[in-house]
Amino acid sequence: MDITFRTQKLKKTFNSDKKLKQTYNAHMALIIKLRLAVLKNVRNLTMVPITPPLRRHQLKGKRKGQYAIDLVPPYQLVFKPANDPIPYRQDGGIDTDRVTVITILEVVDYH
Repeated sequence: MDITFRTQKLKKTFNSDKKLKQTYNAHMALIIKLRLAVLKNVRNLTMVPITPPLRRHQLKGKRKGQYAIDLVPPYQLVFKPANDPIPYRQDGGIDTDRVTVITILEVVDYH
């Protein structure tokens, strides 16, 4: 899957081991790198596991249209489909089989 970032700052942080460790800590940086490796090596969003440790899940409410995967509790890596146009199923849901590009939005504890 192709990965883009919401901001240039986030892209620089995620592409630098040093900045990743400075921003989050060594353990969190390792988990983020592992999660990114999984995201980069799947063909589409459906292939990202919905079971732990990743636990891909679609978000609701003001985060509708976004997804998250687990990092170090309580933190989540939040992203959204970035295909143009976003692929939808007939029932109106996002067609995860056809999502091949995502945009990383943030690392956050939204609970």
